[in-house]
Amino acid sequence: MMNVSLLRQFSRLALRPPSRIPISCRYINTTPAVQFRTTDQLCAEPMKKKKKIDPQIVKAREERRRKKLEKQIRRLEKNARQLKPIDECEVPLDLLDNFGKRKRPQPKLTAEVIEARALLQKDWARYKREEYISNVAQIDRIMAAQRRALDKLMEESEDLYNEAIMPDLQLIPYEIKGPVATPPIKSYESPDGEYIDVSKKWDN
Repeated sequence: MMNVSLLRQFSRLALRPPSRIPISCRYINTTPAVQFRTTDQLCAEPMKKKKKIDPQIVKAREERRRKKLEKQIRRLEKNARQLKPIDECEVPLDLLDNFGKRKRPQPKLTAEVIEARALLQKDWARYKREEYISNVAQIDRIMAAQRRALDKLMEESEDLYNEAIMPDLQLIPYEIKGPVATPPIKSYESPDGEYIDVSKKWDN
């Protein structure tokens, strides 16, 4: 019976290219290696026999897992609209590691670009000034026309003039409720009660 280690060495030598074999070729077989090859030994344990589990136990496990998932879903739905405090928000580590790579340097502007931006800003300021002057002139024309109309109405009837200049409180009803613009009261004790600070603190 031929030794297994000898067969393995022979198979290994037969698979090598002829130029890399350090021994004479007359001591080995010249037949193709695919016709003579041994399989390496594989050491392993026998497969363990699968234990039989009671179907009731499996069903109970699935039921507990399902109830746990439903509880987590209900908790998420309950707290869906609650915003997370900013102190609890943590920046992912991969973003911190890639901060230097993602940081873009400020582009260097040429003299032509700076000059073009300055001219554009001046043109925009000039346009807004002309728009403001036009609006003010239009308001002046409207007020002058109103004054001439009231003067004509005064010449016709003083009663109609007095009714025309009276404010119409029903035209634009305006109500406001809030703090009044009065000076603070001296020696006023604010109704601040005792409180317990429950804010969380996170240390780096």
